Amino acid sequence: MRRNLAARIGVWSAHHRKTAIIGWLLFVVLATVVGGASGMVEMSESEQGTGDSARAQKILDDAGLDQPAGELVLVSSKTAGGWKDAARELAVAIDKTGEAQKVEAPLASKNGREALIRFQIKGDSKTAADRVQPVLDVVRDTSKVQQDVEIYQFGQASSEKWLGDLLSEDFQKAEFTAVPLALGILLVAFGAVVAALLPVGLALTACMAAFGLLSLASHQLHLFQTTYSVMFLMGLAVGVDYCLFYLRRERDERAAGHDAETALRIAAATSGRAVLVSGVTVMLAMAGMFLSGLMLFKGFALATILVVLIAMLGSVTVLPALLAGLGDRIDAGRIPFLNRRGKKGAHESGAVAGAVLRPVLARPKLFAFGAVAVLLVLAAPAVGMKTEQLGMEKQFGSDAALSVAYKKITEAFPGGPEPARVVVKADDIDSERMRGALAKFDAKFDKVTVHKAQNVAEIEVALAGNGSDARSREALADLREKRVPAAFAGTGAQVYVGGELAGSVDFNDQLKRGIVPVFVFITAVTFLLMLFCFRSYVIAVTSILLNLLSVAAAYGVMVAVFQHGWGASALGTEPVGAIEGWLPLFVLVVLFGLSMDYHVFVVSRIREARDRGRDTRAAINEGIRRTAGAVTGAAAIMVAVFAVFGTLSMQDMQQMGVGLAVAVLLDATIVRMVLLPSVMALLGERNWRTPRGLRWLPHLEHGESDVRPTPPGDRQASPVPADLWRTRTWPGAPPRTRYARTSSPAGD
Repeated sequence: MRRNLAARIGVWSAHHRKTAIIGWLLFVVLATVVGGASGMVEMSESEQGTGDSARAQKILDDAGLDQPAGELVLVSSKTAGGWKDAARELAVAIDKTGEAQKVEAPLASKNGREALIRFQIKGDSKTAADRVQPVLDVVRDTSKVQQDVEIYQFGQASSEKWLGDLLSEDFQKAEFTAVPLALGILLVAFGAVVAALLPVGLALTACMAAFGLLSLASHQLHLFQTTYSVMFLMGLAVGVDYCLFYLRRERDERAAGHDAETALRIAAATSGRAVLVSGVTVMLAMAGMFLSGLMLFKGFALATILVVLIAMLGSVTVLPALLAGLGDRIDAGRIPFLNRRGKKGAHESGAVAGAVLRPVLARPKLFAFGAVAVLLVLAAPAVGMKTEQLGMEKQFGSDAALSVAYKKITEAFPGGPEPARVVVKADDIDSERMRGALAKFDAKFDKVTVHKAQNVAEIEVALAGNGSDARSREALADLREKRVPAAFAGTGAQVYVGGELAGSVDFNDQLKRGIVPVFVFITAVTFLLMLFCFRSYVIAVTSILLNLLSVAAAYGVMVAVFQHGWGASALGTEPVGAIEGWLPLFVLVVLFGLSMDYHVFVVSRIREARDRGRDTRAAINEGIRRTAGAVTGAAAIMVAVFAVFGTLSMQDMQQMGVGLAVAVLLDATIVRMVLLPSVMALLGERNWRTPRGLRWLPHLEHGESDVRPTPPGDRQASPVPADLWRTRTWPGAPPRTRYARTSSPAGD
């Protein structure tokens, strides 16, 4: 068997470590500088949606029909008319800022205790948030001076400004919390400062380079504003995990008695190869999001593929170079009571795993059924999953300043749900036929605005219900299927129905259509990669089924917490009665990809032991015990990073963080420690059978194939690769005795 690609890359990097390290740093700096200079291009409102609602918005965007950003300020007093002086002074102060236009006189509510001030922010509505601060300052200062009234502001510009500041603060909190958490877990895992800093440093540089490349790519594929945060979350988790797997294996081999060169070669051939397979699997799984039909997911796919690719390449190139240069100095900065390596080295970390495995392998059928039962119970709430695009109050919580202002204003001045918006584009909007079609809408209930210069008309149609309930949906369906076709039949005009409810319905409909091809793609890719890697359709099918159980359990927990409210208060959140519409598909793809990290790493180690002649149960025991420390550390880092996102202000980030954290925790414990070994033990030798029709598949090595027994007299009788006995050591490697090449007992 040929030495695998990861081993060849690792040896080259170790022999040319200056080239590898300097090349990596130049790549990171260049990508960061060029990407930062180009800037990120965010997707437009029409690009965020899909279907008729997106087409309606696209017509307005192309026509340059921009409605100025509207703002509302509510002045509330305890007595009728008690607001008059404060409201009048505030209206004058708002007008004097120079950023407001069409400032209306205060409008009294029915009970006389509230007044509403309406106005618009000057200039382009898309950049109004950048100019609203003087108005916000005036409202805040007035509220401080006028102690006898309460003042609330809500509008397009103020809400976008508030949201932008909130997101910036939240994601800074996430980034500055996740990195120390990951570093702390690595300190516990390795017990040494240098060994802990190395994975975090490589992951952060991989994220920096990916940020730059993504900014460049955004000029072709426009991005959603949270895409960078999703990239950072994935990049930190995956980047640290890949380095952890590689570094842990190298440390294990050194502790087992191998010299530095041999330990690095074995780590490259085994963990390096697992990193390559895992990285390719994750990237292909993420590519499934391109089939969703939504630009939001295409941006997520591009971002995650970029950061996983860069993290994977860094792990198999610059990491071996750094390890070769550092040698045993990787253990520098040892921390008392944390560095627990004994004479037997890192293998002692499998003691807990061994205690768990003994009963599992003794009674695999019982534990397999028990593990499946636990996961199915957790998944049960997912049967009643309800998805929607969460509105503002649900997204930010009922106590958020923006939610409170919106609620106060709508209670004092109820205006009903946001209307549907019918957008019409014709060759001649002022033709007799078009005037007749527009006249079919009731002027008493519908507002018709004609833009003759652009040959576009807008019709605001009031919807029954509260804007999101069954009545509103029925009214929207009636408008789309009956009223609009009947009014514009034979006109040849382009007519689309948009608005908030229409956009939500179109988005969810596309998600339902898109999840099928995405699911088929990622399951097919997973099956083929596992089949190619392990030459076993049994391993491939098992991989898919275990992943599906993890995803189903994650869905169930998300529904239980955020839809039904079970345990929501304990997590510092509140139930909103639904799951954010884009999350089920995103969680499916991400978990399918991330689960392969553990699966490939663990099963490769089991197959490695099996190839050395162990029977299946002994190979399972050895493989899981030897990988327990790395999997535990990797899972702890992923859970910590995802859990940080579960503490953010936005409901969709909370749902994503909790769902992914729970799924990874279950995957690393119940699935990998109980279900995987019990199922493989039940299948026995069938795990490794290759049908005759598939024997043409290449036989990939899962260990270091050219390791020879060390001649007598060498330290701890460690095996050394035969071809390395005749080659030079790289600069900085510790000195060792060289021997003549001999034949192995097998005579090869």
